[in-house]
Amino acid sequence: MSEAKRKPVKKEKLSVMDKVLAFFKNLPKNIAKPFMNTWRELRKVTWPTRENLINSTLLVLAFMVFMGVVIGLLDMGSTEVVKLLSRLAG
Repeated sequence: MSEAKRKPVKKEKLSVMDKVLAFFKNLPKNIAKPFMNTWRELRKVTWPTRENLINSTLLVLAFMVFMGVVIGLLDMGSTEVVKLLSRLAG
């Protein structure tokens, strides 16, 4: 069996007016497409239980307080070092 080589199909060149009309014809579909994709993805999400959500929220808040204290202490320490250096230099 021999296979004949196929010639690539040439697409017709659309006029500018045809392109504009096609753009406006497909506009509602093109606007709705991202929202439909987002909705499909949201349906796949496994949402946390209320207990899991509360535990995670408390963990994040505790970490934020801890990091606030650490950053505050570092800030106070660096302020004291700068004051000491300025006294020594002046």
